[in-house]
Amino acid sequence: MKNVLICVFVFVALSIGQAFAYNATDFSTDTKIIAALNLLQQSGDYDVFTNMQKNAVKIKFYNLGMSNVYATNSYDSYGRRVILINSIYKNAPVEQIACLIAHESCHTARRATMEEETTATQKEASCWTRLKRNVAYPETKLTKRLDKLADLYLASDSDTNYIHEKIASSTFYRTQFGM
Repeated sequence: MKNVLICVFVFVALSIGQAFAYNATDFSTDTKIIAALNLLQQSGDYDVFTNMQKNAVKIKFYNLGMSNVYATNSYDSYGRRVILINSIYKNAPVEQIACLIAHESCHTARRATMEEETTATQKEASCWTRLKRNVAYPETKLTKRLDKLADLYLASDSDTNYIHEKIASSTFYRTQFGM
């Protein structure tokens, strides 16, 4: 009887592990993006995959033209969701690409709300605090952004959400959200 219970336990444990296994190539064909997705999966960020899988999201690098746009959610000509990562960040470290994907994966509405943008930015900062290693990252605009977001995230508490305050005070977001 004991052996049967052990076998059942092992079977259930393996089944649960498989339930959380996602195939990164379902979302992209780009090797850098696949590496970022694998990193997110290894770090246990399954919520990123749940939303993307539910919405059949594809991810690719794309020339977004403006250097102040890191990544965005868009829709292809068939109405399917696509995460576009600004191609100027194609050579960014895989940990940073993973953070951009984590952020964009939080967006589900066709038009973002303040709450959704706050959640997405917190997810991005949370990922950066966990994924960045003790290495010297290039001093780029993206590195500075992620470091600043991580600082705000870590300084926040149940009474004060500094990421929400930053978004609420941004003229870009105030215009976007009609505030």
